[in-house]
Amino acid sequence: MSQKRPRSPSPESPSRIFKSSPIEDRSSKFIAFYSPAPSAKELQAHIEFKSASHRIAAWRKPSNQRALSSQRLVETGHDDDGEKYGGKALEKVLIEMDIEGAVVVARWYGGVMLGPVRFDHIKNSARDAIMQWSQERERSAKKAKVREDEAEKERLIQALPERDQSITVLRELLADKSQQASSAPSEKRTPVKTPDYSTLPLATLEKLEQVRDATIGWILKQIDKAESAQSEGPDADTAAIPTATAMPKTSAYLDERSSRDENSKTTSLDNQDTVISEPKPDGVQDLVQ
Repeated sequence: MSQKRPRSPSPESPSRIFKSSPIEDRSSKFIAFYSPAPSAKELQAHIEFKSASHRIAAWRKPSNQRALSSQRLVETGHDDDGEKYGGKALEKVLIEMDIEGAVVVARWYGGVMLGPVRFDHIKNSARDAIMQWSQERERSAKKAKVREDEAEKERLIQALPERDQSITVLRELLADKSQQASSAPSEKRTPVKTPDYSTLPLATLEKLEQVRDATIGWILKQIDKAESAQSEGPDADTAAIPTATAMPKTSAYLDERSSRDENSKTTSLDNQDTVISEPKPDGVQDLVQ
């Protein structure tokens, strides 16, 4: 039967760092780094952030604690690094996007206070970096799927002719079994031409494999039925014809005794007719004569 390879998980790039486009506003600049693997402190220590005024960080990772339910636990945290409430804003981005990993937004302060809009710049920079990772992951997953589909198609191109050969052999075996059971001449099958499977798309090949497997399963069941009919046939014929040893002695004895009783009654009546004769009155005998 089919031995399909399971789909491999989408590839990750744990060692890569994904960088956002810079956001500049009144001499301040914001750049975000995101990575699914390195810790926030590693990102904060990145050489490109060495001259930054603030390195705001947030992280979200699997918890070491075990939950009583099947729900997965995660740990979150943040570091403002002097930009008050900046870390909390980053943490919310990770939660809203349901992303695990670490994100750091570096801000180079230009001397002009930006007010609340700075939080928008912080969050937008983080989202941009995370989207860079997400798009790269999607591209890698598509490439991996193409490779897997090509490998699966090659496997099916090799496997389907083998299935066809198995079906041919099993059909011949079934025909022989059926002929033995029915004593009827078997029909000669015309060889079926094997199609060029390499010209068919993967979806069609997968459906053909399912059909071939179902056909093989059906033929095997029919062979089992034919073999069962052959093994049970002689026993059924023998059981239908009773033998002398199989007949109960009581029945034979009663039949024989009944026959003897009938003969005995007939003999007794004959004896009565000949031995016991009713006396006739005088004159009657002469009239009869």
